[in-house]
Amino acid sequence: MINDRDSSMIRAGVPVVLVLHTPKEKCWGVLDEINAAGVFLRGLDLNAFEDWIAAIAHKEPFIGLTDLFFPLWRVERIMRDESSGGVVSLSEQAERRTGFSVNELLSNQEEVGPGSSC
Repeated sequence: MINDRDSSMIRAGVPVVLVLHTPKEKCWGVLDEINAAGVFLRGLDLNAFEDWIAAIAHKEPFIGLTDLFFPLWRVERIMRDESSGGVVSLSEQAERRTGFSVNELLSNQEEVGPGSSC
C-alpha cells in the first residue's frame, strides 16, 4: 500500500529537476539512481527543454534524452517535478504539448520523432 508520503518521495522513476553548481547548471529528467557517487538521470539540460518539446510537437528532428551522471559534490538540489499553485510541471507541459506521456517520451524516443505516432 502506497501512502501519501511514499507517493511524494524522490525515488527512481520520478521526474525531477536537478540543480548543479561549478558550473551552475539545471537539468530535467527522470531519476534513475542516487548513490554515494552521484546522481544518474535520463534527461537533458533545462536550457534545451523548450526546443526539445517544440521539435517533438512539430515532428522535427531532435537530439533526445540521454543518460547523465553527475558526481554528488556538484549537486546543489534535487526537486520533484510537480505542479504547484497553478504552475504546471515540466512533465505535464511535455505531455500536453506533445501528446505523449513522459514514459513514452523516455522509452520510445526513436519512434517519437518525425512522422511518428508513438
